[in-house]
Amino acid sequence: MKFFIDTANLAEIQEAQDFGILDGVTTNPSLMAKEGISGKNNVLRHYKAICNIVDGDVSAEVIATDFEGMIREGEELADLDEKIVVKIPMIKDGIKAIRYFSEKGIKTNCTLIFSAGQALLAAKAGATYVSPFIGRLDDIGFDGIDLIEQIRTIFDNYGFETEILAASVRNPMHIIKCAEVGSDVMTGPLSAILALLKHPLTDNGLKQFLADHAKVNG
Repeated sequence: MKFFIDTANLAEIQEAQDFGILDGVTTNPSLMAKEGISGKNNVLRHYKAICNIVDGDVSAEVIATDFEGMIREGEELADLDEKIVVKIPMIKDGIKAIRYFSEKGIKTNCTLIFSAGQALLAAKAGATYVSPFIGRLDDIGFDGIDLIEQIRTIFDNYGFETEILAASVRNPMHIIKCAEVGSDVMTGPLSAILALLKHPLTDNGLKQFLADHAKVNG
């Protein structure tokens, strides 16, 4: 499973890249705003800075919600760097835009997926990725992992090449569950990825090994 980090913070992205397991980055307007990035030119420069750090795909979201606007913004984003994946919302004009970009050879990520039917439409339109938001589903009493499993079954049934990108991942158990049911990608905060390192028995074992080494070697 690929590991993406969901942030616009350059320091976090660099830390994840240096960690050696980063496969890509996802961003959105909220994450850009959190970093104080505003204005079209500043946003474009920031996306380029992210591309200069990572080796894999970088999802960059359009703001427009009409077909013409999404095409205009998406083409401008795609021209920034070959790593850019144009992030498109799950709406009617979004599906049309995904088909357009697919025919042009431009990678897309259909975002705000909350049902298998939405994922199926995006895959038929040629999306490179679909992003089911599992954490937000959990928030309203639905099991986000069940949705990942349902989409996996449908995509496997019909040989769709669209990758399942589990989004709104919030903790290490989300990551493990996504891996168990066959998500192609997960994207979440660096804290959730680093939490996979932790286990009390590992900490206690290392402490004991070092203590024993100190006894023997003075």
